[in-house]
Amino acid sequence: MVLSAESGLGHKSAAEALQSAFQIKFGDGVTVEIINPLDHPETPKFLRDSQSNYDEIVKKLPEIYKFGYEISDWELPVSLLEGGLIVAMYEAFREIVLEYTPDLVVSAYPLYAAPLSTVLELNDLPKIPIVTSITDLVSVHQVWFNTNVTLLTVPTEDVFEDARQAGFSEDQLLLTGIPVKPEIGKLQETDKATIRKELGWEINKPTALAVASPRVTNLKTYLKDLDNLGIDFQWAIVAGGNDPLYEALNRIKWQHAAKVYNFVEEMPKFLRASDLIICKAGGLITTESLAAGLPILFIQALPGQETGNVEYVIGHQAGAFCENSAEICEKFSDWFVNDGEILKTMAHNAKVLGKPNAALEIATASWELIDESPSTSITIEDTHRLHGLNALLEVFDIKPQL
Repeated sequence: MVLSAESGLGHKSAAEALQSAFQIKFGDGVTVEIINPLDHPETPKFLRDSQSNYDEIVKKLPEIYKFGYEISDWELPVSLLEGGLIVAMYEAFREIVLEYTPDLVVSAYPLYAAPLSTVLELNDLPKIPIVTSITDLVSVHQVWFNTNVTLLTVPTEDVFEDARQAGFSEDQLLLTGIPVKPEIGKLQETDKATIRKELGWEINKPTALAVASPRVTNLKTYLKDLDNLGIDFQWAIVAGGNDPLYEALNRIKWQHAAKVYNFVEEMPKFLRASDLIICKAGGLITTESLAAGLPILFIQALPGQETGNVEYVIGHQAGAFCENSAEICEKFSDWFVNDGEILKTMAHNAKVLGKPNAALEIATASWELIDESPSTSITIEDTHRLHGLNALLEVFDIKPQL
């Protein structure tokens, strides 16, 4: 069972990448279900609604989001958050586990470890391995670091060390990168011209891929300004399912050859066929771009985790961050000087950073946990913690099936 959420596209993309990886590695020997516990009817309405409200809060109230992110990243607020999640999602997780009876749970979302591990501990259920796969590169919220999971897969050495400081043993940690669709790695064996021909793009023109999301602002303005530059290139523009933006982009009389799409299922091909990408600094789009060896021109970063993604990419000279049209046009032009020398260097650096096989590595390591026989011994500390969890649930009249 792979756990996901609709709070942004990244967690869903990671879950789909993991599902594909399990199916590639184990074929008919595995059934993979992607489940969103936030959609479960037993999940409180305010949590279910948080998914649809997430984009609006981030887009219209970024400073409020930043404040909430930073406050909740402290040790005490994280403990309170986990206690609240246990109470709020206990019934949902108990019903999910009883319905699907999974042999393995892999989560691509940070809020699930506490309620899930509590359900498994307080009910007469078999010991199920829990794997959490972090989907941000550097600035990782503390709620990811729940040490009750069997395995935590981490994206970078910095996060590996952060997890050690948070109490994880080395046996609980695996440095893999963020899971991206395995097709991204496989497509590196195919030349760009072949894929461009398949997509109906011009074969020999340098290609700039622009990707929107519900939280990206001013993309149309930036692209129109870039389109006026006297540089030989072509556009591939994805509106990210934003219907008004898609219609607006189609009304533009582009100076350069342009293919405009609303939403695409074949993003791995788009990444492989392009020479650079213009996007916000989401964890998954950043990781997918690096896995495809693409230099990244960031035009927006969410306060908190996404600023870390920007710093990571810039620090390894695989991209740049620009805050307005003038900066974007200047940086874009610089990349094409001297036959694209800077662009080629950054593409090399991106490829070095990229981990296109992360999902396959996570699937392999997770699969091995199924056959292990976990210890059922309970320590004094475990007993105290279980008594505390029982007391918390009793306050809210939630009865574990002991």
